[in-house]
Amino acid sequence: MQLYEMNWPQVDQLPRDTPIVFPIAALEQHGHHMPLFTDSLLLGEVVRRVSERVADSVVIAPLMWLGNSEHHLDFPGTMSAAPRTYLDLLKEMAGNFLHHGFDRIVFLNGHGGNILPGQQALFEIRQRDRDWQNQLLLSTTYWDMAKPPADEFEQSQMGHACEWETSMMLALRPDLVGDYKHAETMPFGNPFPPAHRAWITKERTATGHIGSPSAASAEKGERLFSLFSAGTAVFLQKVADWDGVSWDG
Repeated sequence: MQLYEMNWPQVDQLPRDTPIVFPIAALEQHGHHMPLFTDSLLLGEVVRRVSERVADSVVIAPLMWLGNSEHHLDFPGTMSAAPRTYLDLLKEMAGNFLHHGFDRIVFLNGHGGNILPGQQALFEIRQRDRDWQNQLLLSTTYWDMAKPPADEFEQSQMGHACEWETSMMLALRPDLVGDYKHAETMPFGNPFPPAHRAWITKERTATGHIGSPSAASAEKGERLFSLFSAGTAVFLQKVADWDGVSWDG
């Protein structure tokens, strides 16, 4: 069910254990060859495909295109909500439906910079609503929903304007993809494990991309869309089928 197509009595008639899914993405630089709206376009396509599989099980809110992209602000065109502003925005979006009595909230993410804010926002809500025993608050990222076969891709993980994202854009909107074939490979690096190193994008790449865009193809993109959409649909159905009691998903 798409929230923007519903009226309020239809929402009010829903069981309060219906999962409410908030797609969250970004508008930020994606190197020399990819559009600023890449994350939102890709997540929007994943959500479109997922909605066809779980149409009667979940409510999908309109995609939130503004994300936490502070680390990309050195590249013109990037738009970002500051971390605390963004975290509070996520809390309030979820809080609207909690106010209406719904108890299953899912942030479905399509941008790496949203991962920690999404988790923190739901963590803060859960501490506030600690007596609400059957509350299920989840934050996940679509590319964690499946593991692409290693023999089909050069990369083993999502980068930025990389093989994976460039392939998906070639499958979805090839007219928006520039000269990816001559984009050099930018290594992911190994930033002081097991610690987490604070970083900004220009420290890692001058062009704005990370990974291997030149290895991309539309066929790979369709493969990724299929894998991620199928995995996300299975996950959301599991949320809808949760018994309201068990700890394990």
